[in-house]
Amino acid sequence: MTPSEREIVRASFAEVALMPEVAGALFYEHLFTINPDFRALFKHDMRVQGMKLMTMLAVIVYDDPGDVLQVVRDMGQRHAAYGVKNLDYDALGESLLWMLEQLLGEAFTPAVRNAWAVCYGELARQMKTA
Repeated sequence: MTPSEREIVRASFAEVALMPEVAGALFYEHLFTINPDFRALFKHDMRVQGMKLMTMLAVIVYDDPGDVLQVVRDMGQRHAAYGVKNLDYDALGESLLWMLEQLLGEAFTPAVRNAWAVCYGELARQMKTA
């Protein structure tokens, strides 16, 4: 990611982070709509799962990329153990972008969309590699 993309992601996430329960619920609602089979992977309270998602996104967005690399790789290994396949990351990325668009509205500009797509692409690549 470029420094400009990183700043766009951080600034837009600051808005989304104000409503973590809504963001998490929207993300999983969309994910299960586009791929109902994913629902079976989640056996716990989805409100808690949504908060975990938002906490992890905050770490990824705000911490230094070098500091979170191992955390992201560990997360990728856990996801593989849960049965997540490389192709599944496309649906996750789509749901992330959809959730951001819903919450940011007009502020979800092409530049914001692109910055998040780059960010997620790098995240997914690291998780798949692990």
